[in-house]
Amino acid sequence: MAYPAKIQAINIPKQGDLDVIEKNEIPFARADPTHLIVKMHYGGVNFIDTYFRKGLYPVKSFPATLGTEGAGIIVELPTDESVLNHEHFKKRGYAIGAKVATYQLGAYQEYISIPWNNAYPLPESVPLRTGAASLTQGLTALTFMTEAHNVKKGETIFVHTVAGGLGLIFAQIAKLRGATVIGTTSTPEKAELAKVHGADHVILYKDEDIVKRVKEITNGEGVDAIFDGVGKDTFELDFEIIKRKGTLVSVGNASGAVPPFPPLKLTPKNLKLLRPTMGNYVVTPEELTFYCSSLFASVADGSIKINIFKEYPFTADGVRQTQIDLTGGKTTGKLLIKISE
Repeated sequence: MAYPAKIQAINIPKQGDLDVIEKNEIPFARADPTHLIVKMHYGGVNFIDTYFRKGLYPVKSFPATLGTEGAGIIVELPTDESVLNHEHFKKRGYAIGAKVATYQLGAYQEYISIPWNNAYPLPESVPLRTGAASLTQGLTALTFMTEAHNVKKGETIFVHTVAGGLGLIFAQIAKLRGATVIGTTSTPEKAELAKVHGADHVILYKDEDIVKRVKEITNGEGVDAIFDGVGKDTFELDFEIIKRKGTLVSVGNASGAVPPFPPLKLTPKNLKLLRPTMGNYVVTPEELTFYCSSLFASVADGSIKINIFKEYPFTADGVRQTQIDLTGGKTTGKLLIKISE
């Protein structure tokens, strides 16, 4: 098919405050023979978008198109024979017109040229907006709760914070595996949402003593594992509520990055500490096939429910507002950018 010479994209000319976010025309990147071309319909919003924009994470070159996640329709397949004959390419059933969820920096543009293994076909029953809302957070929760700490029946799992898009999926996976789920959030309304999604106990961190409540709930033992998406503000507290030989998974930096600390801090309870990234759990085609097939099967059958907070317009102001709302703690579930019909 014929593609436009230029396409619309949300990008930044440099790293900085919200005012660096712009909407511009950029040249359309023709496909590498190993790439798919996808017409993007939705972009997912994640904290990592703010990290790239602010400079916490490096960007290779400018202008840099924002967004690491989205969903759309395949409009062109790879032409490289080694790709077309790859076991997992054939197994996934890529086809022109098929729906895919994508994971790659640069999602906020009308068309994207993307390595085939960075896109995964969606089941027929999973809409594009749900695919865009579930890929990054769903894979993060599933891989972290399998490889960073394999959540098991009978464990007590703690989630900071539990009513956001990622937290709701953490709660559901842990509950599906038979764990008791404790989480934190800011309001009673968010607490009720978290309970609907599997949380057994929700602590209002603005009003309650987290350490005291956890000790009450666990009879003084503490929790088996913590999945902490807050970072700097909750890191010290985590050491008080985790049990001996527990696992602390530092998931994100919503309040800022965890500052340097001595490894001896882990010694009193023989703790394990991880700071993983989802992308390093799904590097190979085999890994991505395994985790995506599991995730989207659970989304399709309703055992993992995806909560979408709001759709925002494909404008510079729209993307700025997503980052204001996300970092302001006012949202529950997933935020989306509506890129095209």
